[in-house]
Amino acid sequence: MDRPHLLVVDDDSRLRELLRKFLRREGYLVTAARDAAQARRLLAGLEFDLIVLDVMMPGEDGISFCRALREERGLTLPVLLLTARSETQDRISGLEAGADDYLPKPFDPKELVLRINAILRRLPPAEAQAARPSVLHLGAIRYEIERGEMWQGDMPVRLTATESALMRIFSARPGEPVSRAELTRELGREAGREGEMQERAVDVQITRLRRKFEADPRQPRYLQTIRGAGYMLAPD
Repeated sequence: MDRPHLLVVDDDSRLRELLRKFLRREGYLVTAARDAAQARRLLAGLEFDLIVLDVMMPGEDGISFCRALREERGLTLPVLLLTARSETQDRISGLEAGADDYLPKPFDPKELVLRINAILRRLPPAEAQAARPSVLHLGAIRYEIERGEMWQGDMPVRLTATESALMRIFSARPGEPVSRAELTRELGREAGREGEMQERAVDVQITRLRRKFEADPRQPRYLQTIRGAGYMLAPD
């Protein structure tokens, strides 16, 4: 497997940074999140090969988050749980929640790498597919997916938090319609106001986002309205 991309989720900033540096030295691409909420945002816009997930986090704990990924989203992405707990029942709870492996703290980082590699080797071969682009071109504008940045030549295009969230969602699924209901749900979750966001507010944000890269926002070329299906980003 060519440079697997790992998502490390841990509320301990020191451990999170140590893991990021160590795993990068081991040859992985690594993105880190401080909690489940930030991890959800990253998962909405980036592709990962495995999640290294701490169990004892404030708010939504690792086991609950793992279960939600499996049950709510049907996510098949492998998960390796890290926890200070080592009791048998806790290990069982993690595996029942859908985790692929379970490593108690403290642990030897080399053992973590061995377990990650073992999980990745068990994955079925992926179907041949074109490599996902790292940059989307929208006329004179380019959007760098991993950085979440928009540029016009050498000049950055400023995006609001909501516009950035929309671009993360659309860039993960270019050429695929995203329903207004799904956008409403994801934006509400991003803002910590799940269930409060209205579809009309999404329409307003779409209009504002179009102004950042459409030559004529009233006749959009790149962020299209798909009747009965929602909106679709159609890059060059």
